[in-house]
Amino acid sequence: MISKNKIKYLRSLKLKKIRQKYHNFTVEGDKIALEILQSQNVEIESVIATEDWNHQHFNQSLKNQFEIEVAAEKDFKQFSNFSTPSSVFVVAKQLSTSWNEEVIKNNFSLYLDGIQDPGNFGTILRIADWFGIPYVFCSEKCADLYNHKTIQASMGAFLRVKVMYLPFDEVFEKCGERPFYGTVLEGKNIFEENNYKKGVIVIGNEGKGISPEILNKITHQILIPKGVNGGAESLNAAVATGIVCAILSR
Repeated sequence: MISKNKIKYLRSLKLKKIRQKYHNFTVEGDKIALEILQSQNVEIESVIATEDWNHQHFNQSLKNQFEIEVAAEKDFKQFSNFSTPSSVFVVAKQLSTSWNEEVIKNNFSLYLDGIQDPGNFGTILRIADWFGIPYVFCSEKCADLYNHKTIQASMGAFLRVKVMYLPFDEVFEKCGERPFYGTVLEGKNIFEENNYKKGVIVIGNEGKGISPEILNKITHQILIPKGVNGGAESLNAAVATGIVCAILSR
């Protein structure tokens, strides 16, 4: 059975500073756990599961790679991130990411300017994954990639989309003459152009939008027009990202 010290350690991983200390993160749930366990790019630290989950899901190929710790359902309640715990809990090492000039040059990228809600962040990663956007750059004010809410909302996209925390000026300098797109109320109707060149799509903070210092460097200010009878003041950041990515990447 899982020890009290192990339970204490697993519970501590809810804190960002502890995850940074050990350079790891946690995931829960059948689908995402199996995806991570079957991935070739993730180093697994430990797998904790109930006896039932172990018998049902842990096939022979996985048993040859990982040692599973069996825990009672009542134990999961002590370290799970959810009010209704899953039957499997995986601790894995954080992913390493490097700048690939060729890949970035030939694709759209995203820059997140202070996206603070982990759910929005994870959903944006899922959107990037759907549209084949390989890189998502983030300001330091963005939510933590390894927050459990980000991981869950991404639905495994964080395994395929490369995430890098970089100052905007560094991305702007490295991307040279490529276009930078940003949504603003004074921008040009996004539907009025049909041929958008590959560049960087900047997504602003949920409440404040794109910060002034970044907005000054946006080369293409665009607008998602409101419907004739539209009444909402603004769009959710993730929703806006999906619309922009759909139009620009078509």
